[in-house]
Amino acid sequence: MTRFVAIVMPSYDTRRMRLLLTLLIVAVLALSSAPAAATDLEEVLKMQHRQYQGEAVLQVAQSGCMSLSQAIESVRRSTGGKVVGAETKVQGGREVHHIRVLTKDGKVKTHTVNGCRR
Repeated sequence: MTRFVAIVMPSYDTRRMRLLLTLLIVAVLALSSAPAAATDLEEVLKMQHRQYQGEAVLQVAQSGCMSLSQAIESVRRSTGGKVVGAETKVQGGREVHHIRVLTKDGKVKTHTVNGCRR
């Protein structure tokens, strides 16, 4: 005689999880769609630069060596656009600054500037 055993999976109420995920997605989209003010980024970078002006800083002169704030200022002057983002990555033992600029025609272009050797 063969016996069949029915395996019943418990039903889960996914309504709460779907609602939470929907709210999370809406919040992320609302926050990401707000344009980042270039002046805010520039103010933050200027404040970070001001913090170290009073301290004695040992700087080694290297050819072609630019700090992130110097690179940002250089790119902003040469393009005439607004800086919307900047970051430094180490590539091949050298810092490389990636600076995103909003041009006058509404496009975002990324400029790379060599930094100091590590």
